Amino acid sequence: MKSPLINVQQLRNLSHSHNIILLDATIDKVNEKIDNNNISLIPNSIFFDIEGVFSDHSTGLPHTMVDPITFTAHVQNLGINQDSIVIIYDRWGVYSSPRAWWMFRYMGHEQTYVLDGGVKAWQIADLPVSNRHHIPTERGNFQSVVQADWFKNTKDILQHLKSKTSTIIDARGAGRFSGTVAEPRPGVRSGHIPTSSNLPFDQVLEGPFLKDKALLEPLFAPHLREAHSNIFTCGSGITASILALAAYQTGVKNIAVYDGSWAEWGADHALPME
Repeated sequence: MKSPLINVQQLRNLSHSHNIILLDATIDKVNEKIDNNNISLIPNSIFFDIEGVFSDHSTGLPHTMVDPITFTAHVQNLGINQDSIVIIYDRWGVYSSPRAWWMFRYMGHEQTYVLDGGVKAWQIADLPVSNRHHIPTERGNFQSVVQADWFKNTKDILQHLKSKTSTIIDARGAGRFSGTVAEPRPGVRSGHIPTSSNLPFDQVLEGPFLKDKALLEPLFAPHLREAHSNIFTCGSGITASILALAAYQTGVKNIAVYDGSWAEWGADHALPME
């Protein structure tokens, strides 16, 4: 499949395949928590713990990407193999599942897709749900093969500010981007990385779904540069991944996520800002 998205009908058509792995990558939103006492899941899905084992907590940042060895070990624990078709969803619709999609693509697993609309799309189709995650019993043989172009750190951003060979697109709301709204994290400045442009992530969504490609293309046109590395940033690397997924859906392949995002940049007073 050329698209990074899969719809409910496509998922149902693939359900007979032995190598399908369904991952629930749900996390809480910044100001809204998911109800974990009354959950609805797609049957046979496994929990992909973005905020637990798949974040490096030693950095003090919210969602730092783990190293390849750690990622490999935890993905193997989920029973995922080299030939697995990984389909990721979340219970919001499209929110945190693109982050997990980006993580797998950064680690070299091309057969990774996001279920457009997540559980909500599954329920709209009146399909059965489960209230518990599947627990894998066999270890997979997945191996990380890092695709460095998908990942950017602070050093990379500073290099961009000198070379002007990248484009930076910020997924936060307009108020946070302009500095007129305070950041939700203590000690983090208000503003944005110099030269970056603003495309709030909710503009690429239509309810629980990603907008159609025909609607996404004009949204991205003022921001993306085909010849550049298009770097997406946000508060902590979650909603930046939504823009990365949406851009990839339009056919732009030279995309990357600034992993530390504004939680890292805004907290370092030595770094420039606007």
